[in-house]
Amino acid sequence: MAAVPTLDASRFGYLKPGDVARLSEAYRFSNAAHAGQRRQSGEPYISHPLAVAEILADWRLDGQALQAALLHDVMEDTSVTKDEISDTFGRPVADLVDGVSKLDRIEFQSAEFAQAENFRKMLLAMARDVRVILIKLADRLHNMRTLEAVPPAKRRRVARETIEIYAPIANRLGLNALFHELQELAFAHIYPLRYRVLAKATRNARGNRRELVGKIEAAVKGKLAEARIEAAVSGREKHIYSIYRKMIEKHLSFSEVHDIYGLRVVVKDVATCYLAIGALHGLYKPVPGKFKDYIAIPKANGYQSIHTALIGPFGVPLEVQVRTESMHHLAEAGVASHWMYKDEATSLNELQKKTHQWLQSLLEIQSHSGDSQEFLEHVKVDLFPDEVYVFTPKGRILSLPRGATAVDFAYAVHTDIGNRCVAAKVNGELVPLRTELRNGDRVEAITTGYAKPNPAWLQYVRTARARSNIRHFLKTMQYEESAALGERLLEQALKGYGVTPAEINQASWERVTRETIGVTKVQLLADIGLGKQLPAVVARRLMMRAEGEARPHAKPASVVIRGTEGMAMQLASCCRPIPGDAIVGSIKKGLGLVVHTAECRHVARSRRAEPEQWIDVEWDRQPTRMFQCAIKVTVANQRGVLAKVASAIAEAGSNIDSISMEEDRSVYTTMLFVLEVGNRAHLARVLRSIRRLSEVHKLLRVRD
Repeated sequence: MAAVPTLDASRFGYLKPGDVARLSEAYRFSNAAHAGQRRQSGEPYISHPLAVAEILADWRLDGQALQAALLHDVMEDTSVTKDEISDTFGRPVADLVDGVSKLDRIEFQSAEFAQAENFRKMLLAMARDVRVILIKLADRLHNMRTLEAVPPAKRRRVARETIEIYAPIANRLGLNALFHELQELAFAHIYPLRYRVLAKATRNARGNRRELVGKIEAAVKGKLAEARIEAAVSGREKHIYSIYRKMIEKHLSFSEVHDIYGLRVVVKDVATCYLAIGALHGLYKPVPGKFKDYIAIPKANGYQSIHTALIGPFGVPLEVQVRTESMHHLAEAGVASHWMYKDEATSLNELQKKTHQWLQSLLEIQSHSGDSQEFLEHVKVDLFPDEVYVFTPKGRILSLPRGATAVDFAYAVHTDIGNRCVAAKVNGELVPLRTELRNGDRVEAITTGYAKPNPAWLQYVRTARARSNIRHFLKTMQYEESAALGERLLEQALKGYGVTPAEINQASWERVTRETIGVTKVQLLADIGLGKQLPAVVARRLMMRAEGEARPHAKPASVVIRGTEGMAMQLASCCRPIPGDAIVGSIKKGLGLVVHTAECRHVARSRRAEPEQWIDVEWDRQPTRMFQCAIKVTVANQRGVLAKVASAIAEAGSNIDSISMEEDRSVYTTMLFVLEVGNRAHLARVLRSIRRLSEVHKLLRVRD
């Protein structure tokens, strides 16, 4: 049986004596709480929190964080409470432990929901104190290093979670060494065979090139010395997972991945970085398009270096990074540099500012997210490692994920700019809002006071900030529109009792809202509009008296459809009703009111199965918007016929929303148009205009 490990005070020698004493106390407390517990490897459980504390000690974290590391599992795995930790070690330590602890004692709908809620809690705690995530990352690192003892299925699940969530967070916080180690360990457990094959191939390749790489390294040192540049030059081997990703993304075999070796040049100051690059470009030819200056424009996580790719002797590609000593500290330790290298005040203040901005964005995303799974989805989106850098009209640099669009840019500037954006200019030219931005683009968002987010934006935005703000706006808008529609539906149902909503007394409203799990009147109306409550049922409950239920004495009037109800009302895509068609309405849960034509084949079947969900509706006498309608046109297969049909449609005052054509094109071609028309009379004018064309063989409206 393995012996219980002890606290080695020499590992924590950078702390004050008082902090070391409290650390020893935390060790004794944790050891007593975990007494008798063992890890799956058979080791005493205390070995895990002790290893986590030692990892944090390597990052030079403060005494409170190390105490929390030793105690991080006591709330989860023992009967110790947060109050006990607070009484013994103070509130800050208790808050850190609580932030890291899972929500195991709450029952969730599913394992996925529980996992998402745990991440939400941890990330929000991190937004208040970044040490929470540093403790969690150290915890995950030790778990990954000892994952062999875990059953294979759990091993793969934990490894996949690590590569999808924890490794990107480490990268986002600038913890470069940790980021690569988590990726390597996760890859080794998700695809053990692939990892072993690539590791062996990489060792062999490096062995074969060792002599050549040694000559290149000596040549680089010689060139820098010749230019009187003091520099530390070291080999930088590409990680196995990075090689694997390159093979997958670029469809390469291992033999085609040449840049498995690189050099790192560390110099004294920023000016010398550029001198070193000039010297190296004089030694070997640079590869066009591979020069990246992350000193002038740092990455979002504070990373700074100059990257260049060179063609060495015998055509061997060589990746080179040039940076200062302080940049090297930041690149390896990221946000943990705040504790490790306190003398680098200027760089660290900038890094802390960037980290703080990202953490604050988490709080903003949380406030707009409906649940923890949606929040986790937003955060995953925001952890993209690749960035593009664009300029605002005033010259401010914004960092966005690769693939970001003009809409993402607008929301990155300000939420109100995003919500009111109608167009964008990129490098002085008007472009569609879905245009993907490129490095160096100068972008301007054009706004109007009446504009609002479009649901279609969700299909192409890339940033979590944009996605969460769009969803928040649409939910708010849908709620308001649904409440207005719900009031109209309830008014129609109450007419059957000969009353209006204004005549219902306050006591009846309070009774019904209390029975509906304490919702407010507005929430109840919104639920009716969204189809979560049936208007007839709510009307009946409102009319209930102590002596029984009042009977309706008149048939309810039809609900008038104006076409401007927004997201609370939808026109069925199966039959595309337009003003002038006989219509019926169906109340669908979560969708609100869905309007069909009376002869739609879906209506008869559903009305028999769920009659209570159907209500009478009618068109407003003067609808003010355009409606979509589909027509099928069969024409002689001649050159220019599409232009003639499109011209006839335009002459009749209609817009073409979309067009498709049948594959089989012989003597005749069939085209399907989706048009915008005001009503049936307008559609009739469009059809007459098309029929005048001699090339038209057959014309009909598509009703299903």
